[in-house]
Amino acid sequence: MARLLLVRHGQASFGADDYDALSELGDEQARVLGKNLADRGIRPSLVLRGSLRRHEQTVAGLLEGLGDDVPVRVDDGWDEFDFQRVVELHEPDYRARAGSARAFQELFEAATGRWCSGKYDGEYAESFTAFRERVGGALERAARLLGEHREVVAVSSGGPIALTATRLVAGPHADAVMWTALNRVVVNTGVTKLISGRSGLWMSTYNEHTHLEADPRLLTYR
Repeated sequence: MARLLLVRHGQASFGADDYDALSELGDEQARVLGKNLADRGIRPSLVLRGSLRRHEQTVAGLLEGLGDDVPVRVDDGWDEFDFQRVVELHEPDYRARAGSARAFQELFEAATGRWCSGKYDGEYAESFTAFRERVGGALERAARLLGEHREVVAVSSGGPIALTATRLVAGPHADAVMWTALNRVVVNTGVTKLISGRSGLWMSTYNEHTHLEADPRLLTYR
């Protein structure tokens, strides 16, 4: 059976002026994952990625660790939603209030709850419904590619990966509660494995990260 591996990007530069760039640790996470895939005999014939810088840098590290030259295609359907804008619309002064990771997580979940409610869609450049449709389109395109490329890796972000898992488990119109819970736990370079069978795509594993467990320093969520 064909497989689609969804990979969250490595650790970004949380709190820095340019969030959309991997930290040194994020680069290392990507290389560790690539080497782990190679050691397990997993050799993708195609890599998909979102259009964000952190996606591009994660793919570079993954391919370095894999030690293989694999074709790469960009599909911005795998991009993250604009979480900074979503939080800012909920709490304009969030940078001053979110002094810790826990405080930011609380603000983030309140802000995404507001976004997902559908009551304020006119305030957002992309509503939650539009985000769900965009990610669903990316998933459909990736599924079609599995007919030719039996082993595909797609590098994305926590939001689209959690949304894909929610869709496969609970259907395309599942509410945001499950998405929020799954999004909360996605680790950097965590791998979600989808299998393509006669009935379509189904999720085999979610957020697998054994490649990081030998070094607790590598296990991060932001």
